[in-house]
Amino acid sequence: MHSLSATPSPATAQVMPPSVNFHLWEPCNMRCRFCFATFQDVRKDVLPKGHLPKQEALKLVELLALRFQKITFAGGEPLLCPWLPELVAAAKARGATTMLVTNGSRLDADTLARLHGVMDWVTLSIDSMSPQTHAALGRAVHGKALPVEHYLTLAERIRAAGMRLKVNTVVTNLNAGEDQTAFLRELRPERWKLLRVLSVEGQNTGKVEPLFCPREDFDAFVARHRGLEHDGIVLVPEDNEDMRGSYAMVDPAGRFFDNVQGGHRYSAPILQHGLDAAWSQVQFSIDRFVGRDGFYAFGGES
Repeated sequence: MHSLSATPSPATAQVMPPSVNFHLWEPCNMRCRFCFATFQDVRKDVLPKGHLPKQEALKLVELLALRFQKITFAGGEPLLCPWLPELVAAAKARGATTMLVTNGSRLDADTLARLHGVMDWVTLSIDSMSPQTHAALGRAVHGKALPVEHYLTLAERIRAAGMRLKVNTVVTNLNAGEDQTAFLRELRPERWKLLRVLSVEGQNTGKVEPLFCPREDFDAFVARHRGLEHDGIVLVPEDNEDMRGSYAMVDPAGRFFDNVQGGHRYSAPILQHGLDAAWSQVQFSIDRFVGRDGFYAFGGES
């Protein structure tokens, strides 16, 4: 998709939510067939390397931290970015709550040490207890999925490093029948986000269709795991309509984007045109943000 006009329209002025997702890194070491944010269009048309230069990324994070209370660093796989700790530190220094969304393959003890004191939350993307299912989904490095024990060890290391834990799971027809209750009780995340697999034009179309999960199967998956709330795990289900237009998102080229019309629609670059001008060019629904539990106690103590 092409960028929109850089001229802001007062008619489209809208409130910013307290949190923003910065997809800072297009490259990824996994090939999830359902991925909502492959950004192949960005790499082809705008940003051949799939990420901003370090200094531009730092300036962008500093700007975002002036207006957003929480910055989520996502990708691609953000831990492939060698200067990620500096970006996180810049956000933290300006008072933002920081969160990482990672597939967990690169989150070793050294990386956790580099993020100690500046990363508040770590979100692990885990879709199944079965390495075979993960491999079939493409959540694997060179075809090899991470073992269950790896995720359980990571969860303990994350907490030991003073970071709060969240888990994201995409529900497809390959994992919708699973009962992950025992696994989640061992992981003990504070929040578990359940996302029904979504088709995003230009991002996963052509690969995601065989993975579609009927609404009733998604609802059954959520209902099957509601008992985890008695263990203090907050379940956050997001069906397809909940996901569209309910996130503030920035792409690897430093532009806001939305998914309201089925594909990605990009603003002008934030660093060149400013936050307000760029924000006015995308669509966002604060009602949907509230409806998917976007307001929660992400800062301070749990």
